[in-house]
Amino acid sequence: MFEYPQGYELIAGVDEVGRGPLVGAVVTAAVILDPHNPIEGLADSKKLSEKKRLALAEEIKEKALAWALGRAEANEIDEINILQASLLAMARAVKSLKIQPHFVLVDGNKIPKDLDIPAQAVVKGDSLVAEISAASILAKVARDQEMEELDKQYPEYAFAQHKGYPTKLHLEKLAELGALPQHRRSFTPVKKVLETKFTDK
Repeated sequence: MFEYPQGYELIAGVDEVGRGPLVGAVVTAAVILDPHNPIEGLADSKKLSEKKRLALAEEIKEKALAWALGRAEANEIDEINILQASLLAMARAVKSLKIQPHFVLVDGNKIPKDLDIPAQAVVKGDSLVAEISAASILAKVARDQEMEELDKQYPEYAFAQHKGYPTKLHLEKLAELGALPQHRRSFTPVKKVLETKFTDK
């Protein structure tokens, strides 16, 4: 059972989705829930079916006191590394909230710099803290939708299926078709493909 910090009225949860994929942005969300308008069934987004996630995402947007998305693009990830980019994107989500919270609960074991708000990191927070669960759902739905858009642009890469994660299918497509501008160049499988293409010429 998670114990909330005492003496704070508005508490935001923040989480990220998309550290592992080889393509696209890392997407984050920050959510301040309304204690008078509870949402049933909040859980870690990875443990929910897509149908349940989509339904909950709509309910969160309706009932939350405030919610916002944040992101760090592939080029930022390549520049500062995925951990720093995730933290940066989390801070961006918090700063985009229309109501600023008094305290922030962050999924994981690190707190973003530049928050300027008291914060606590919560390991496995997406399973323990309703606000972080809600944030994980919004971030996951937003990122999956981006992958579906990318899939429409580049159907041959099958992004709607693997969502950019380094599955066998994605690695095969990457080797066969090469890297796109949206691919993260600092990630080893992408780097290898680019080096191979370069040496082949």
